[in-house]
Amino acid sequence: MNEKFKFEKSQKITFILLIVVGLLSLTAGILIYKDHPEKIWSNILLNNYYFLAIALCGIFFVAVHKIADSGWQASLIRIPESFASYIPIAAILMFLIYFGMHDIYHWTHTESLDHILQGKTAYLNMPFFFIRMFIYFALWILVSYGLRRLSIKSDFENDNKHFNKSRTYAALFVVLFAITSSTMSWDWLLSIDAHWYSTMFGWYIFSGALVTSIAAITLIILYLRKKGYMQYITESHLHDLGKYLFGFSIMWAYLWFVQFLFIWYANIQEETVYFVQRLEHFPILFYANVIINLVLPFFVLMSRGSKMKTSILATIAAIILIGHWIDLYLVIMPGSVGNSASVGFLEIGLSIGYAGLFLYVIFNSLTKASLVPVNHPFLEESLHYET
Repeated sequence: MNEKFKFEKSQKITFILLIVVGLLSLTAGILIYKDHPEKIWSNILLNNYYFLAIALCGIFFVAVHKIADSGWQASLIRIPESFASYIPIAAILMFLIYFGMHDIYHWTHTESLDHILQGKTAYLNMPFFFIRMFIYFALWILVSYGLRRLSIKSDFENDNKHFNKSRTYAALFVVLFAITSSTMSWDWLLSIDAHWYSTMFGWYIFSGALVTSIAAITLIILYLRKKGYMQYITESHLHDLGKYLFGFSIMWAYLWFVQFLFIWYANIQEETVYFVQRLEHFPILFYANVIINLVLPFFVLMSRGSKMKTSILATIAAIILIGHWIDLYLVIMPGSVGNSASVGFLEIGLSIGYAGLFLYVIFNSLTKASLVPVNHPFLEESLHYET
């Protein structure tokens, strides 16, 4: 079995048009908000982090299943593997934040730091910030490309040599990501509100990124099946993806609620200010965040049958993608832009552009190898998998 994906001209044109929409929105935003550069840079940071997190959690999905010797997902693994190709693009885009640091992060205003921020300068300073960023991307790219390379090599050699070697890369990535998934959220997100802190913040951001990545994997698979590819993906595979969406939506909600409840219950001013601002000035988005990311997935995906219906699964996956964009918006915008932040043409248009770029890179990567990992030791198990 050897199925190759063909990146059609119409698909390329569609994704390029989406990118153009993003560039036009960014250009218009620069002209309109020239006196408020924080709005431009905050939107760039939002989309940089959102799509990078999807890519990284796709590799995490691959790594966890590989070290667990999971068999059910072998036939669909080439989709999350392809996410590795976006990480170098994300690195370039993230380093552009250098030019907007002063507009996003208050701790960069070294001339007017209070005693709290002065106490954090050993960690929150520009040189160390970008040294950490460089280390993150160097390690992510090295390990993720190693996993992808070994997976493709195994297509041409009918033994488990490359698969066994890839387990080492997978274990390394899981350990690496366990650390960097938290530290990158502290660096790029939590430090926007540098006076506020939460010991659960890293896990909260990770859980949202993971369910978003699984939603992206699900939608890409459903799209490819509609185009005639991956017909070996059965209702049982979709059912398991649906269970992931269901389960990790609950995990995200648990972490969101516990973080909110513990801080709110303590009623310490420097802790509650984070939620007070979002409740008072962004009430619609605040409550929509919970409804979209917990209530809808919970009740719609509760039944077994709903997880196997492509129309329902696609709808919920799309809703989750939107919902966790809102979640990340609420993490970034109130602290960087302030109470005047709103969702308008810049936010929507730029996100569409980033989505076009992400999909173009992923679809182009899918052409580099067979959609079926032909010599994967668990392929037969996956092809005959039933829940």
